[in-house]
Amino acid sequence: MSEQKDKAVTANQYLTFTLAKELYAIDIANVWEILDYTTVTRVPRTPEFLLGIINLRGRAVPVADLRLKFGLPKTERTVNTCIIITEVQFAGESTIMGVLADSVQEVFEIDEKNIEPPPRIGTKINIEFIQGMGKQDDRFIIILDVNKVFSFEELAIVQDVELKEDENTAESSQD
Repeated sequence: MSEQKDKAVTANQYLTFTLAKELYAIDIANVWEILDYTTVTRVPRTPEFLLGIINLRGRAVPVADLRLKFGLPKTERTVNTCIIITEVQFAGESTIMGVLADSVQEVFEIDEKNIEPPPRIGTKINIEFIQGMGKQDDRFIIILDVNKVFSFEELAIVQDVELKEDENTAESSQD
């Protein structure tokens, strides 16, 4: 019986999306929802990749352009451009963020045995951001670790933006 447990393969679910014609994935457990692209309000004095904030049911949610974060050209808005609302954990803190994607593909399961460690060379992005390389049929999918894509300093900026927006919303509702 214990031998069967050892041989059991764990399948994980991932949301796949594209950035600059490359296929990426994030663990579905980190995804809250997917939105059509909407107007993003720019916030002054934030990093270029942090586009600004959106109003998500009364909550200010920062939106990042992953292309810019990864050193790729800025996302061009198309009918397929969307915002993936995701939860990022860092140092015991949870932050809700939106990330731009060129398009969302599908949710799929991949067995752990089909996930390889990140390559040391050949990727356009920092390998620290990569949880692994998933194999599906004859293609590779870059599986991101959303908890490592943004640094502590960047998340502190995001949390500061959220707090200021929440304060501004509270002040304007009192007027």
